[in-house]
Formats: sequence, C-alpha cells, structure tokens
Amino acid sequence: MKALRLLLLICLLGTGAQAQYVTNNKRIADVYFQNKDYYAAAEYYKKALKIGPDSTGFVVPYAFEAKMNKEKTKRPEYEYCVFQLATSLRLYKDFRGAEAWYAIARNFNDHKYVTSLFYYGESLRANQKFNDAIVAFKEFLKRSQSNDVYNDKAKLEIASCNFALYEMRYPRLYKFSKLLNQINDKGSNYTPLLFNNRFYFTSSRPIAVGNKTETFRDSRTKAKVTKKENPFVNAIYEASGNPQRASTTVQKMGAPEKGKEFAAPAFTPNGRVMYLTIWSGEGNKKICQVNISRGNGDVWSAPKELGTQVNIEGFNAMQPFVTRDGKHLIFSSDRPGGSGKYDLWYCTIRSDGSLSEASNMGNTINTKDNDVAAYYNSTTNKLLFSSDGRVGMGGLDFYESTGDFSTWSEPRNLGYPFNSSKDDAYFTPSNSDDSEGYISSDRESVCCLEMFYVKKEFITIDGVIYDCHTNLPLADALITLSDSIQVMKVTSDSEGKYRFRINSNRELKLTASKDNYFTKVLLYNYDELAKTDTLVNPKLCLEPFIINKPIVLENILYDFNSAKLNPLSESILDKLYKIMVDNETIEIELSAHTDNIGTEAYNLKLSDRRAKSCVDYLIGKGIPAGRMKSKGYGFSKPIAPNQLPDGKDNPEGRQLNRRTEFKVTKK
Repeated sequence: MKALRLLLLICLLGTGAQAQYVTNNKRIADVYFQNKDYYAAAEYYKKALKIGPDSTGFVVPYAFEAKMNKEKTKRPEYEYCVFQLATSLRLYKDFRGAEAWYAIARNFNDHKYVTSLFYYGESLRANQKFNDAIVAFKEFLKRSQSNDVYNDKAKLEIASCNFALYEMRYPRLYKFSKLLNQINDKGSNYTPLLFNNRFYFTSSRPIAVGNKTETFRDSRTKAKVTKKENPFVNAIYEASGNPQRASTTVQKMGAPEKGKEFAAPAFTPNGRVMYLTIWSGEGNKKICQVNISRGNGDVWSAPKELGTQVNIEGFNAMQPFVTRDGKHLIFSSDRPGGSGKYDLWYCTIRSDGSLSEASNMGNTINTKDNDVAAYYNSTTNKLLFSSDGRVGMGGLDFYESTGDFSTWSEPRNLGYPFNSSKDDAYFTPSNSDDSEGYISSDRESVCCLEMFYVKKEFITIDGVIYDCHTNLPLADALITLSDSIQVMKVTSDSEGKYRFRINSNRELKLTASKDNYFTKVLLYNYDELAKTDTLVNPKLCLEPFIINKPIVLENILYDFNSAKLNPLSESILDKLYKIMVDNETIEIELSAHTDNIGTEAYNLKLSDRRAKSCVDYLIGKGIPAGRMKSKGYGFSKPIAPNQLPDGKDNPEGRQLNRRTEFKVTKK
C-alpha cells in the first residue's frame, strides 16, 4: 500500500475538472476516488457536503455536525461523503484534514464505517498525537466485533505509539536538514542515489502538458469525467555538484516516453548498467516493472523489461538496488511466494551480467505488510530497508539488519529522529561507513516526499582499566558497551586503554571483565549522556580473585554477643552485593570468624549466626539464596596471634581475627 504510493504518489495542486458526463458532485468524487485521484475526489466530496468556498481547505465548518443531524433524511448521504472525504484526505496523506473528518465519522452507527475509528487513530499517530491515538485504537478494539486484520494492526499501532513516545523522549543522535534547493521542487522528490559523484533522484515535478485532457471512468456506475491532463509525471533527474548547496542545476535523464513514468535508478559498480522502475501512468491499475538500460553515464539505451527472474505478469516489481560488490540485485515485489504485500527479493548477478532466479529474503526481513527500498553495504554486511509491518514510529520506518543473504539478524528500528511518524524510505550514503547520507521523507509535508541530509552524531567513551591491588594497567580486558538496541565489544590495549564511539545517548551499560578478576558494571543514564559528547573514565580498576581463596570484608562490625548488622556493616555488604550483581554466575561462601575469648562452642555458634545474618541481608536485596552459603568457623582459623609470645593479650591480633570473609567457590 504505502510502498507503492512512494513510486506513484503525485501531488495534485489543481484538478481542472469538467463534469461533462455526470451532474452531481458525489458521483464526480466517486469517479476520481476510484481512479486514485484523491485530491480531486476530496474537493468534490467537499462540494457534495455543501461546504462553501468560505471554508478554508478541508477544515470542518462550524456547526457542521449539527446541520448533518438536523437534515435526517440526507444523513446516509452525509455520512457516506464524510467518510469518503476523510479517506481521500488520508490517502492523499493530508492527515490533519483526515483527523478532523474521521473525528466525525468515528461516531457513525452504520457498521460499514467502523474502520473510521481505526483510521482516526492512524491520523492522530501521523500527527504525533500518540497518547490520543492509543485511546482511539483501544476504543476501536473494544467496539470491533471481529478478530480481523484491523484488530492486529490496531494492536501493532498501540505498540508503535508507545515506542514513539519513548523515542521522542530520548532522541537518538542524528542531525537532519532538508535540502533547500532545486532538488526539492514541486511534487514528490525521492529515491536519492549518490553514484560516481552524481546525485540521482526521482521527482514527480510538473511538466508542460498544454491543453490535453484525460477521461476518468467509474467501472461500477459507468460515470465519466474529464479533466486537464495531470502535469505531475515521475521521472529520473540528475543534480550537479553538492546536493546541500543553496543552488544546483537539475536535469531530467533520458527522453520522455508517452504514458510511461520512471523511478528509482540503480547502477552496477562499473556504471555501465542501470536498473530502474517503469510503469504506465494510464488507467487506475498501474503495474511497476524493473527495466535495464546500458550506457556510459551520459548516454543510455532505451530501457528493456527484465525477464521472469524479476518481473511476473500481473504483479509489481520495483525499487532495484545493486550491492557495492556488484553481486546482488535487490528489489521489492508483491509477486507470489512472499510473506505479505510487498517483500524484498534478490537475484545473484552472475559474472556475465545475467541474473539468477529471484529468492525471497525470508521472514526475518519480510512481514505481512510492506518491506521496501533496500540498501545493502557489502563491506559491513548491513541491510537498511523500510517497513510498515513492524513496531515503529509510524508509516514506513527504516530498519537495519546484519547478514549475508543466507541468514539475517532481527531488524532493529533506527528510532527517532531518523524515523518520523510518517513515511521514511530510501537511503544513500555520502561516505564509506554510512554515517551520513540522504533519505526521502514526508515528515514536513502534507502530501509529498522530500529529500533530507542526515548525519550521525557520536559520543566518545574511553578510559583505562587497572588492577585494583597493583595499580598497574590491565591489557586484554574485555570491555562491553550495550544499550537497548546494540552491543559493542573491545579489548584493552597494552596500556589498559579502551575507546568507543557510539551513536546513542540512551542508558548505557559498560561492563569490564577479565579472567580471575571480578567483572565490574557501570551504568550511565540519559541525563548524564545528553550533556556531553565525551565520557571519560580515567581509572576503572578490577579486583582479582582466586577460587577458594578468602577475601576479607573490612569493617563488618557487630555489637558484643550480637549477630545484628550495624549501618556501616550494611554499607560494606552493599559492595559485595554489587559484585554479585555484576558477576551473575559466581557462587560464594560467606564466613564469619571470632577471636578466642569464650568457649569454642559459643564462638562457633556466634560466628555461624553472624555469617547467616550477612547472607540473609544479601538475600533480602535480591541475590538468590542458591548462590551463597554461610558458615561460622569460630576461632578455628585465626590469621593473627590472639596473644603475644610473652602470653599477654594481643588486641590488634584479636581485631584481625574478628573478621567476615567471602570466597568464590564457583565462577
């Protein structure tokens, strides 16, 4: 649905309609609607509702609903035209107008308008009113009597609205700017492609048509209308120089062919073969096909339709993309054998330039809705594509997956602001690591796609890993940095240094680990990260340990003849708690020891109670009991003399013996 509109979307600024064959506005509107001229249809549904010229655009006039309720005999016709007007505006992508008219239609009792509430929610979502959209979708699910595709889509939309609320609260690190030169002219401007220092794109900008007219027909009622021929025709253009300059020269590629429209060029690495999408602009059933043309960059042969490897009669194939290594042709198609409406498919490009039979990219990539507009970097093995069948910001969103055409990772949404609540598709990089480039989006437009420059911004995180005891740097420590969508790993160098450059300011988790050292985890929240472009940990030390070798917990203190922990002791145990949390697999024995004042039985029992109180404290904070055991040793394992050689008391030695320890029994 939305994928095909990306190629066929034409912004109609006027209709020039003449009712030569029909006499009422509703019938004229129906003819335009069936022929997918939604702007003209909306204009005539507006006239059918007797909305006067003083009503600006498609704004609901004051007291319109009261008038509709008053004229009860005409209510069925009113309801039909209101619903059709809302739908025309939605399909034209005027979501503000659609929201206002669906707000009326959602209250109609006739079951045939039950989807009004769903589309009201969709319009609210497109207008970034996510909380209101969630309410609308939930109400739709409550009213809906069937468990059909709309129910599934409503649930997906609710998840997407919640995702969007989170994304907009924590924006990702991207810089955006719309191209403010001749590239973004009237009509839709999309499919950016940088190749051999040339900038190619598709545009439906107007062309001169003279006084030519075209006839639209309604196949059901046989009604007909004529209008001035549509001047918005999709063609491929080339812009010279830097696309971001304030002014550039734009010229159309190739000679026009009557009745045909061209879009989405793709080139083989040597620049001598171009694949492109072609369709006929005549009639209301437009079939897109991938064609091939040969040339030298300046002169191209007449395009020829590819064979059945790509094109199947009666089905659409479009949006070709050739990988940088020249080994694969990716395209989108609704051909049989796919997962949904439009799927991504690929052919192997053989050494002689011929194509293998197309293979579906699989259900890890493809959904039951539209998956389109692929870009693949054969160096990084990353696939970028657009989909409206997953949780996202709304409309078509960009997703990224890593793979090699045999297996793919689960696609991840690139989030806000890379994605918007409307349609975002087609990426072309302007550098080798894909950190900047161009996309097309209708995020700032009522109806049409426009071109934007996008650049990733980064936070640098670096530091040094030390041994806590020797204060010497630790080489080959594994440092892992993760957020909600990605995991990155590096090892420290010979000086213990590590460094990350990340395109995320979400909550980050930094984990440092090395054999025979306790792993340490640091967390950084959004507020900390939003204030900096460099996060430095000048010194991060790791504690060494040896299996079954005791480690003293300093300053674990008790009152006389008591196992009750005091606040200072709890703060010391909190450090052990952190070790247990950061090292999720280790098991420990926690032991308590006494000096030799008192009987052996008394001290054994007291030390056992004290060790157990420490374990109970950690269990209370959430450490599983199965990872710990307590044991009291009384005065059986002194680490210092309780008496001096002359038999006198040794207070310092007794203090050392009155200790709490833990040892790792399993890592």
